[in-house]
Amino acid sequence: MRFEKTEIPGVFVLELERHEDDRGFFARTWCVKELEDHGLNPRLVQVNVGFSHRAGTLRGVHYQTEPAAEVKIARCTRGALFDIALDLSPGSPTFKNWVGVELSAANGRQLYIPEGCAHGYQTLEDDTELCYLTSEIYAPDCAGGVRYDDPAFGIEWPIEVTRISDGDRSWPLFDEGSRSK
Repeated sequence: MRFEKTEIPGVFVLELERHEDDRGFFARTWCVKELEDHGLNPRLVQVNVGFSHRAGTLRGVHYQTEPAAEVKIARCTRGALFDIALDLSPGSPTFKNWVGVELSAANGRQLYIPEGCAHGYQTLEDDTELCYLTSEIYAPDCAGGVRYDDPAFGIEWPIEVTRISDGDRSWPLFDEGSRSK
């Protein structure tokens, strides 16, 4: 894997190193040693998949707090999506900044989202699937979120949001004194 730094410390775009021949290609999508060599958390305890029928569907923007703060490694396995990491670490030089990257089944890119960052994505094609690895078991008592359209962050979604859950639509606006839960 190739590790591409982003504007937010600890957030990386992971590029596949494809070994190709006449059959197709082989590539590593996760490796404890490579993650550790880059100072990243390689812990893996859960793998999740999300499927969306229609382009424009938005999921997020979610995070987990301590003691279940988690790393996510997201990869699109079907279709295409716009994936974001939002820095919610107080004291961080990039606090409230976000990075976004297009992930698709065709490009094979992944996004490494560290503890302290929230995660969300918007589908760019119909019938899109996201698979993501997490470093912690989902803990409902530690789950939180922020609004996808909160002016405190100014996230620029690439297309109109056409579908979103009532829960994701109703997160309160961000309050710097405490994260929404």
